[in-house]
Amino acid sequence: MAAALSQLLDEVARGVRVPYLGAGAAALAEDGPPASPQALCAAIEAKVRAPKRASGNLWSVAQFVENRRFRRTLEAIVQEVFAARPAPGPVQRWLARVRPPLVVDAWYDGQMLDAAATAGPEGWGWVQGISRAGEWRDVWTAAFDGAGRAIGAAPDPAWQMLVYKPHGLIRPGGSFLISDSDYVEVLTEIDIQTPIPEEVRARRTGRPFLFLGCRFDDQMLRSFARQIAKRSAPGHAAVIEGPLSRMEQRFLDEMGIERLDLPLAAVTGAIAAPA
Repeated sequence: MAAALSQLLDEVARGVRVPYLGAGAAALAEDGPPASPQALCAAIEAKVRAPKRASGNLWSVAQFVENRRFRRTLEAIVQEVFAARPAPGPVQRWLARVRPPLVVDAWYDGQMLDAAATAGPEGWGWVQGISRAGEWRDVWTAAFDGAGRAIGAAPDPAWQMLVYKPHGLIRPGGSFLISDSDYVEVLTEIDIQTPIPEEVRARRTGRPFLFLGCRFDDQMLRSFARQIAKRSAPGHAAVIEGPLSRMEQRFLDEMGIERLDLPLAAVTGAIAAPA
């Protein structure tokens, strides 16, 4: 299994496999913000008591807060929760060093962006999903160069590395998808790929995915992973330790994802090992 993992990581480094980071990758950093939907949901519920029908479900709890306390209150809560900016974890630092053409970063933290920025602003940038709350424009994404300057809705095809954050970025002045209403239109359109930037679609073509720090025990997370990996290449793999839920196993089977039953620490060990 170690040899298989080494091969997968080599393919990421050579740019022929797309890394897809879940919340678990953010958990490798010390003293960081919540690194799972469940932990973020609990942090929100510590501020606002949610009804039983919503409790424990991040997207529903966020919707409850948005309805009862308005969007501004929801944004203030999650920005406070994500105020800590830990040093980027080992996986993010390694990816910033090898610079694959595309990195999908499916959590709200900015570790991947901070890691990439340490090498300077040239040759990379990011594109993220944005909330359409209060928006009148027909726009799904916002793109930024390596210096953090907004450049419109679409990323630059000339960038060596593109970081795609489909759920957005929780930082002051940032935008993100978190409530049920944020996702309604996105999920309506995502099957025909409209919310996914054309440059992301181009860079995934011909490349399978390697899922790191991902769990697929939530329908929202499965829906996004399914559509982002759509029309890529077969041969996906995922590093997921321990027992899988029935829905996770079904998803892996449906997507043709080979599971390596290893802790994410095995990945950090492999990338730290001398070549």
